[in-house]
Amino acid sequence: MSTSGDQATANNTNPNNSYEITPPATDSISSLSFSPRADILVATSWDCQVRCWEITRSDGSIASEPKVSMSHDNPVLCSAWKDDGTTVFTGGCDKQAKMWPLLSAAQPFTVAMHDAPICEIAWIPGMNLLVTGSWDKTLKYWDARQATPAHTQQLPDKCYALTVKESLMVVGTGDRNLLVFDLKKPQMEFKRIESSLKDQTRCLAAFPDQKGFLVGSIGGSVGVHHIDDAQVSKNYTFKCHRVGNTICSVNSLNFHPIHGTFISTGSDGTFSFWDKDSKTRLKAMSRCDQPITYSTFNHDGALFAYAVMHLFLSFVTMQTPEKHYNYATETPFEFVDNVGYDWSKGAENHKPDTAKTSIYLHLPEEADVKPKSTYKVGRFTVKKEQI
Repeated sequence: MSTSGDQATANNTNPNNSYEITPPATDSISSLSFSPRADILVATSWDCQVRCWEITRSDGSIASEPKVSMSHDNPVLCSAWKDDGTTVFTGGCDKQAKMWPLLSAAQPFTVAMHDAPICEIAWIPGMNLLVTGSWDKTLKYWDARQATPAHTQQLPDKCYALTVKESLMVVGTGDRNLLVFDLKKPQMEFKRIESSLKDQTRCLAAFPDQKGFLVGSIGGSVGVHHIDDAQVSKNYTFKCHRVGNTICSVNSLNFHPIHGTFISTGSDGTFSFWDKDSKTRLKAMSRCDQPITYSTFNHDGALFAYAVMHLFLSFVTMQTPEKHYNYATETPFEFVDNVGYDWSKGAENHKPDTAKTSIYLHLPEEADVKPKSTYKVGRFTVKKEQI
């Protein structure tokens, strides 16, 4: 897959002229989730807050209005919407998941508990269940009406990434294993695959047709996996999110809900549009001056939200789990990530008071997200099916 032509814009916090949502969070954004039914965006943050905005679009312009917020006792790491767009679920370092009935204006309440931080969360519409993944090496399914999990699935290592698409669920663990589940039989592991990437798994995204998934690593690479053994020959990997000899993490992978192309974001501060079938990059956007920590599309793919942590220092390229400090509770905790402060510069240079977190909204052009019918291959123009 082509990765040439990276654009860099030095010391520019918004080089793509994206719309900035206000007010910002006071620490790094850990997740972004759009309602599946409306342009309502929820963001979770290391400042222990969950914030909600209503987004409006008109004639190519964007506006946002902050609506409500709620908090956890410790940093919040993940979020997911119920499929009817009425409720948000969040999980974090307080080892619990909360259910927040946004549309009814009811107060959030705890619906899930683990023995370690909850780093991944997803709603399973076909089962009407919530699934949570934790560093306690378990995956748990929850009926929000019950105090105990419907099922607990033991994992070989800590859960680091999770993706759900209809009946397909894939879980990435700390040992580079990728566990595939058929949610028609959720209590049984369907297949276990060793990641084709040599570095730790950072993010996952299921194919829209549920025939495979993408995996991104902290080593600046993406793997394309097909589940059917007969399709293994179509698997491949490619390098991305690198600046010179500096390797940066792939932090998010998102499929466009209409066209089936995907976008990747990374700690190099860039986001790029890709066509996995033709193994081609459709568009590379200009580089922000700091890491893009998370991203997501809205329900129709007309809006792309991404979060940038402006620390006015170099981007992070952590390769191993680190002990970080929770400024909200004044206690250390483990968090495997590579966004935010570059700890190699020393704790004395970490100045959270001068850092700025931004959430941007980008309006993708159709040419950037729609697969092309023909592509340039060397001196020749060929049809997509010939590639």
